[in-house]
Amino acid sequence: MIQETQYTEAQLRMATEHYHDAPAAEGAQVPRADIWRVVQRVMFASPSPKAPDQLYRKGLWGAVRCERHRAVIEPDARLSTNTYFGRLPAGYLQRWTGVRDLEAVFRVRGAGRLEIHASDAEGQPRILSTLEVRAETEQEVRLPAVLDRFMDGGLIWVEAVTAGEELTIEDCRWVAAAPPRTRPTSVVICTYNRADDCLATMRALGEDSEVLRLVDHVYVVDQGTDTVRSREDFDKVAALYEGKLHYLQQPNLGGAGGFSRGMYEVTGQETGKQANILLMDDDVLLEPETVLRMTAFANQASEPTIVGGQMLYLYHPNRLHVSAETADLPRLRPGVPTDGAQNNIDLTKKLPHKRVNAGYNAWWSCLIPAEVVDRIGLPLPMFFQWDDIEYGIRAGGHGFATVTLPGAAVWHADFTWKDWDDWARYFSLRNSLITSALHSDFDGKQASVVLAKQLTNYLVSMQYGMAATLLKALEDFLSGPDVLADGGVSAAAEIRALRNDYPDTHRRTPEDIGVDRARTMPIVRDAGTPSLMMATLAKRLVYLILGRNLGEVAVSAKDANWWHVSRFNTVVVTDSAQDAFRVRQFDKAVLIRLAREGAQLFKRLTKEGATVREEWRAAMPRLTTRENWERLYHS
Repeated sequence: MIQETQYTEAQLRMATEHYHDAPAAEGAQVPRADIWRVVQRVMFASPSPKAPDQLYRKGLWGAVRCERHRAVIEPDARLSTNTYFGRLPAGYLQRWTGVRDLEAVFRVRGAGRLEIHASDAEGQPRILSTLEVRAETEQEVRLPAVLDRFMDGGLIWVEAVTAGEELTIEDCRWVAAAPPRTRPTSVVICTYNRADDCLATMRALGEDSEVLRLVDHVYVVDQGTDTVRSREDFDKVAALYEGKLHYLQQPNLGGAGGFSRGMYEVTGQETGKQANILLMDDDVLLEPETVLRMTAFANQASEPTIVGGQMLYLYHPNRLHVSAETADLPRLRPGVPTDGAQNNIDLTKKLPHKRVNAGYNAWWSCLIPAEVVDRIGLPLPMFFQWDDIEYGIRAGGHGFATVTLPGAAVWHADFTWKDWDDWARYFSLRNSLITSALHSDFDGKQASVVLAKQLTNYLVSMQYGMAATLLKALEDFLSGPDVLADGGVSAAAEIRALRNDYPDTHRRTPEDIGVDRARTMPIVRDAGTPSLMMATLAKRLVYLILGRNLGEVAVSAKDANWWHVSRFNTVVVTDSAQDAFRVRQFDKAVLIRLAREGAQLFKRLTKEGATVREEWRAAMPRLTTRENWERLYHS
């Protein structure tokens, strides 16, 4: 139904005066100062020149001038916020919260028409309400929206259109009834030798004074040697928080140790049982509005709910990483898009409309209610990688849903620009096994098949350091829970030392390759994915063993697939990060040795898998206690 009303300036003034003078009875409108009722604000420009304004608003025709909180629609023009950050996730609000009635609140001056639009789960648009505005001086107006037909998806946004006169709208926000809980959020930022990035994130949050009214504490857990406090502007940024900032230093226990420290501190406070804990990476480009939206959604949720922010690519800031994700535990695969989820899409060209479920949310930005920590404990001391996945899956097993909220996001470095061949893969492989053992019908034989396939790919690709990394991860998983006794400190040192023994792990510069060598080395493109994968793999292995592979070539990061690089004796491969090379060279003796070690470990995994699974499950309650983490913080 379209609700259309036209008000004169006098009527607008009368309504505004009546609103400010009226008593705040239950269900009545309350002063705009009540930030707890704001579900989200409408922004017309990005917080940084690095992020495109097209994610916030678009001019459909005519001229529109926009600032962060203000838009001027010139005569004969139309502005729309049918954009990633400009839309209200109506389907998610209807499904997970008690919000049913909303108002879009504007400050307006000039003449034009305001419109509330909506889409359904298939993206088909409709108009919910309109309002003709004519005001010579600034006035406040409100348009209603009812969340009653969005269960499978759909979003709501604002449009403004003018005819012969200019219209200014500013300070726009969506307001709901008072939430069932008005608990503040404590932000936890974990950092390690990214002092400048961390300080920029702290500054972005601290400069949004309205968002800070929702924030109780900010914990910066610094585990590095190049500290955030050492920066010249640290004290200026700290002053923005007016005593809310807590700067903590501790040994490097990885992301798990940094984030758990913040969770430990928050839940140890007197108010810790009634808190939202928002975990955030140090190297993100922060949209401060995300903190408000995640806090509002958590407070409006019908039950305590983990609220995750989405990830946009920092190097391609118009692209969404994934709408929502889960993990395939039997196959040890993280980051699997859930049913209906969109991934790696250009948000200036395509916008999701369907509501989708999430299995977990990564900790680039993730809000965890205190009830979750109280019920399931702290994260496992995994150092990093899969700690967030394990925690989200564990929470789900205890009845806590995870909602990955559209329109709440940060920009994070593109995963495709991070090279997989890295010491961090040890933790990813080991921790995937731990998580699978804890939260699935873990089968050692099935896991052996999955890992044997990975190992074979590494060996034929001449990634002997990656093969050794995988075997070390498996060996440590089989050794049992004691491998986590020091929070991963020794494992981090050991895997770096082990990988250093393999030349293919060493990053090379153009100078290392040499001009003459680079000049005569052909760049060979991948001809495409083989139709018969197993037959191709067998052929490549035979050719490698018999020494029938070709000479020395260069291969781009995109083309560095096992079926391609295994054709050659020596391959200079560009890193995914585009800042170095790796030189892979066939070594028959190393290949045979690693293959034999792998066969022995896979035999152990098949035989001992069930026993090790029960050891990990028995140890988890002890590993996730406050006492265990306190021991690690002071080790």
